[in-house]
Amino acid sequence: MDNKQLGEFIKSIDKDLEIIEGKQFTEVIVPPSQLYYLAHQLREHPEALFDFLFCLSGVDYGQDLGVVYHLRSTVHNHSVVLKTRTSDRKEPHLDSVADIWKTADFHEREVYDLLGIKFNNHPDLRRLFLDSSWGFPLRKDYVDDINIVTK
Repeated sequence: MDNKQLGEFIKSIDKDLEIIEGKQFTEVIVPPSQLYYLAHQLREHPEALFDFLFCLSGVDYGQDLGVVYHLRSTVHNHSVVLKTRTSDRKEPHLDSVADIWKTADFHEREVYDLLGIKFNNHPDLRRLFLDSSWGFPLRKDYVDDINIVTK
């Protein structure tokens, strides 16, 4: 599937999703409530078979916190990027995809540790690098007088 066909296929799963056709990747803007369903469909559907989550990154957009998922099908040799975000900076929650792609386990823990996004139904959501005294150092509003991290 080329990027245009991939976008059309994803629209057949949910016609309301925003699709952006980039030169390298097809990007899909996914509301948090639809993330898990779409991820599961992309993993299991025979036309998609996105069996490899090769990157999961947390992002602080200023007003929102988000996660970007880079997926690849090793069977069909196509890729897609899913982007989701939440405006809840106090208690950010997104659904975990660790049961769909095992590689998400540590990636989600890293995002939780550095940005504070909690992943619903994660099998072992705990800090990966830092202890609780740190807060969430990759947030744009992070200030740390104890460890002398400044912007």
